[in-house]
Amino acid sequence: LLSVHIMHTALVASWAGSMALYELAVFDPSDPVLDPMWRQGMFVIPFMTRLGITNSWGGWSITGGTITNPGIWSYQGVAGAHMGF
Repeated sequence: LLSVHIMHTALVASWAGSMALYELAVFDPSDPVLDPMWRQGMFVIPFMTRLGITNSWGGWSITGGTITNPGIWSYQGVAGAHMGF
């Protein structure tokens, strides 16, 4: 029974990571006012943003600024951590 719960946790975490990477591939951050992420059909990224993740390795930020060093805990870093677990 314990192995079933561990496998379920792995499936849910990998789904969250892969869905976040998919949403990052189709997300257009160019106009956050007229075309916000919720209007683009995002599901996972808004939850990550509410937890404080705002930067991307692509050099953009959800606040509209340009980022030179987003660090490891960006959208892609959190998605990769979920895929790694």
